[in-house]
Amino acid sequence: MILKTLALVAALAAPEPAPLDVAALRLATVGAWEGKLEYRDYQADRWFGLPMTVRIETPGDGVTLVRKAAFDDGPQTGTVWITTVELLDPATGRETSAGFRKGRTPELSATTLRLAAPARDAAHWTMIAEADGRDADRPARLRLTTVRDGAVMTTLKEVDFLDDAGEAWIQRNRTTLTRVGD
Repeated sequence: MILKTLALVAALAAPEPAPLDVAALRLATVGAWEGKLEYRDYQADRWFGLPMTVRIETPGDGVTLVRKAAFDDGPQTGTVWITTVELLDPATGRETSAGFRKGRTPELSATTLRLAAPARDAAHWTMIAEADGRDADRPARLRLTTVRDGAVMTTLKEVDFLDDAGEAWIQRNRTTLTRVGD
């Protein structure tokens, strides 16, 4: 009886785990990932994939991520490298990022991040990033939905053009990655 009472007291005195908020879940993506980047062919109504590797790192400040992605764009182009630095403001859920790719002007963007529902744990959650921007040289609302299901992380990019009537989301591309290391 005394042991059970001591165990109960110890459990009640233990600090509660940190909440699984956007900041903590972003950091749970740090590591090495492999998979594919897929584009949708609207005429054939099929997805076409390219092999992809991603390395996500943090300098340790709890709010900055550095994402290094590479995908094979075929024999003419070869490997495409994209480096993105992302900075989160935990108070607002706003993430500012700068993306760098050889032969292109660096891109600066900002999105608002939110969880679709409370996270089950650090490896099971859905996060949505939304922003106004441009797609196909048209003003658009951009939505990236990232689903983490254990060792698999899938991000779907959808676009709703703002220069037409109504709301109609189009699936643009997606990445499906499997964690392969730290």
